[in-house]
Amino acid sequence: MIEILLEDQCVECDLCVKVCPTNVFERREGRAPVIARQFDCQTCYMCELYCPAKALYVSPNADEIVGISEQEIRATGLIGSYRNSIGWEKGQKSTANQDLAYKFYLK
Repeated sequence: MIEILLEDQCVECDLCVKVCPTNVFERREGRAPVIARQFDCQTCYMCELYCPAKALYVSPNADEIVGISEQEIRATGLIGSYRNSIGWEKGQKSTANQDLAYKFYLK
């Protein structure tokens, strides 16, 4: 579930608003978006993935709010970590070919 939006890191590009399939974020003119409908989050990680500023953290816990603080998330280095782990950072090689989930659908 979406947990954190760091306003001081946000570049107000509104990509999180645009890519969220469940309309979790609310756009604000001249300011960072807000997490307006947190419980609508499906934990798809699209917002964290597309955020160029690493200003978002989505917890892998999809059923309840974990309640991690901004200080904790900054200290752990988890902010934007999904984007990094799948190889979406500049200069990284994509890790898509390592995803073996497609084998579950083969018969």
